Amino acid sequence: MKWNINKQKAVTVFEVSGSLLAMVYALLIASNTGNEILGFSLLLLSALLFAAWGFIDKRWAFFTLQFFYAASAIIGLVRWG
Repeated sequence: MKWNINKQKAVTVFEVSGSLLAMVYALLIASNTGNEILGFSLLLLSALLFAAWGFIDKRWAFFTLQFFYAASAIIGLVRWG
């Protein structure tokens, strides 16, 4: 029972923080204000948080999708860095 409470808290933290970072990432990239490195860094962090959420919650398709988002972030960091 204790693991379920901790698991749910972890899922909530990963879900909310990953979502917030993804929203900031999207705004930074769309704003075209020269903050691409920060934006792609936030995308990478968001993908890692979402991957943790997917792993803990056993959402394997969502977990797998995060590898593509992380790859996009890394490409963006290399291209803009």
